[in-house]
Amino acid sequence: MRIEAKRWILCGITLLVLFTIMSIAHFQDKKIEKEAKEEEERVAAEAARQEEIKRASAYEAKSIQALIDKAGAATILDGYFTEEEYLDSAKGVSAYGYNNLGIANVSNHLNVRKEPNEGGKLVGKMSNNAACEILGIYGDWYKIKSGEVEGYCHSDYLLVGQMALLRGSQIITKEAESTSGGLRVREEPTTMSEILTVMGEGERLEVLEDESNGWIKVLVDDQEGYIAAEFAEVKEELQTAVTMSELMYGQGVSELRVDMVQYAKQFIGNPYVWGGTSLTNGADCSGFVLSVFKKYGISLPHSSRAQATMGKQVSLGEARPGDLVFYSSGGRINHVAIYIGGGQVVHASNPRTGIRISGATYRTVSTVRRIIND
Repeated sequence: MRIEAKRWILCGITLLVLFTIMSIAHFQDKKIEKEAKEEEERVAAEAARQEEIKRASAYEAKSIQALIDKAGAATILDGYFTEEEYLDSAKGVSAYGYNNLGIANVSNHLNVRKEPNEGGKLVGKMSNNAACEILGIYGDWYKIKSGEVEGYCHSDYLLVGQMALLRGSQIITKEAESTSGGLRVREEPTTMSEILTVMGEGERLEVLEDESNGWIKVLVDDQEGYIAAEFAEVKEELQTAVTMSELMYGQGVSELRVDMVQYAKQFIGNPYVWGGTSLTNGADCSGFVLSVFKKYGISLPHSSRAQATMGKQVSLGEARPGDLVFYSSGGRINHVAIYIGGGQVVHASNPRTGIRISGATYRTVSTVRRIIND
């Protein structure tokens, strides 16, 4: 019996050792797989960056040559500028309201810190393509100001000079800001046309065509419409950083809601794709909501109208971060967004703007639904 017991013990120990070895091997395989994927993404990002550098360099060369042609070779040779000084003057660019434009070039967010080092306290974040004023250079760090945020960000993730100008020309958008409450958005440029939605004062919609005969053509998510030009102001701006306080919420908001909103914000700037559910490669409005909620174990249908039947109804004034805000056209719900606090929503808007933040009342709110029970 003792020999038999010893055999069983040895067998058990052997199995335990084999299981441990297999677990370690599986963990190593997963680790290698993850590292390989991260390396693949890094290589792809670097290739894209190098391609943009090539394009920007060509653009910059043309711009510098145009400056030289305009000033004339004699201007340089006569001693007003050395050639180096003249070329250097073309490096920093004034554009879009900035004296020295910088634009974030990241896959997620660019951290802005209080001091020029990785240990510096976070004072804000810039999403991809957010613009800033470059105030100075401190080694590998730029001192910047973007919106209400002033601090330092690493130079590896900021486009400057002609590269910033090139990117800016690709992403600049015109928006019409309502200067009065209850601005009607109509199907056609006439007061007899059907009303698609109503804009709150200070809310914005993207401009498709400038004023013509007193009307501005705008984009309401994925639907075209018209607003009266006399009640709107057209602005051409780049997005800016958000402060840390804008990313935080007051008492009474659960950690789940805060985490969900922070997670959803990671995908700002990613593409809109009709019928899509990918947070990185493209989603439509309900697909974006579906995929964000799926991360937290909450299953939702892929339809804004169907999602509007879920949970319980609350007023916009009662809305908490993580609640869903629905919009309609012609009496039918056709769009959904996630409330993020501070009177704002994040949503997959349309193919031109992708996933973005808007004011909650940028169009008429149809209903607000609470899916998270806490």
